[in-house]
Amino acid sequence: MDRRQLVTMGAALASAVWVRPAAAGAQTPAGTMPGQAPVRYPDPSVRVLDPRFQRYKVGAAVVERLYTGTRWAEGPVWFGDLRCLLWSDIPNDRILRWTEETGEVSVFRAPSNNCNGHTRDQQGRLVTCERRRVTRTETDGTITVLADEVEGAPLNSPNDVVAHPDGSLWFTDPGYGLLSMYEGVREEAKLPTRVYRWDPVTRKATSMTEAVRRPNGLCFSPDVSRLYVADTENPAPGRPRGIHVFDVVGGTRLGPGRLFHDMGKGGADGIRCDADGNIWASAGWAGAGYDGVRIIAPDGTQIGQIDLPEVCSNLCFGGAKGNRLFMTASQSLYSVYVEATSARYK
Repeated sequence: MDRRQLVTMGAALASAVWVRPAAAGAQTPAGTMPGQAPVRYPDPSVRVLDPRFQRYKVGAAVVERLYTGTRWAEGPVWFGDLRCLLWSDIPNDRILRWTEETGEVSVFRAPSNNCNGHTRDQQGRLVTCERRRVTRTETDGTITVLADEVEGAPLNSPNDVVAHPDGSLWFTDPGYGLLSMYEGVREEAKLPTRVYRWDPVTRKATSMTEAVRRPNGLCFSPDVSRLYVADTENPAPGRPRGIHVFDVVGGTRLGPGRLFHDMGKGGADGIRCDADGNIWASAGWAGAGYDGVRIIAPDGTQIGQIDLPEVCSNLCFGGAKGNRLFMTASQSLYSVYVEATSARYK
């Protein structure tokens, strides 16, 4: 992104409307909301379950609640050039922005078409999954529709998206934005639930797989040879609710999938891969001791856990050094510093 693009993007972000966090007052620069009781180091909510996770835990860091006041927080994406985080509040039909320098939260976009997951493309532009479409926010603030139909039928409700080094965008479409008035509009799904690849040359989306019942969060391995996809369909005999992995063939299609990790009694929503190939998976709907973030080694073994007091929906790495984990969880936004950074796809 050149200086002109950065300035125009900055102007668009700066025009957002400031909102006061519910029952919180002004934010402190450090990030943690005022009135929170101090936590003795090391934070017991960051748990080492396998010695392999010890290197990623920061003993003098705690889970911080940065904001509360959403109804279902989702899709965090970090803008390091602007030192801010954007994330979705789906039922409230808006995108929020948290500013690192001040801790203030503002409305970046409303209405937002009940948007869900976000990423940045290879040029640093915001890419957003919305009900019935995937869009890109240009550096002047205008919105370009990248995909809204496949095979002559409208997309259901794209959920999460990740950028590939070749400029393509891979996204999931489980259809949640059509199932309720709370998170969208009740409408009939016209297509199966799928994972898609949007091609930057043809500007068309093509189905990659229908093997995952409710494809949700997704991420690539550091070498982009594998694609991980979370399934949020309710489990059934012989079909656990977990994270699946597919070999990426030629960069443009998927080989047969296999179960990578069984999430047990709860489920994973958004997922991210770190530079060492570990999967950081949101975990929820199973109560205390489960809800939060599950850290999974490349062999599929859970090695760590970050406990949160709310159902965690999604996460991303960010901050000045890339080692701050941001977590969207139901009504709130959380963060914790770790000794891990996001995979860098090249």
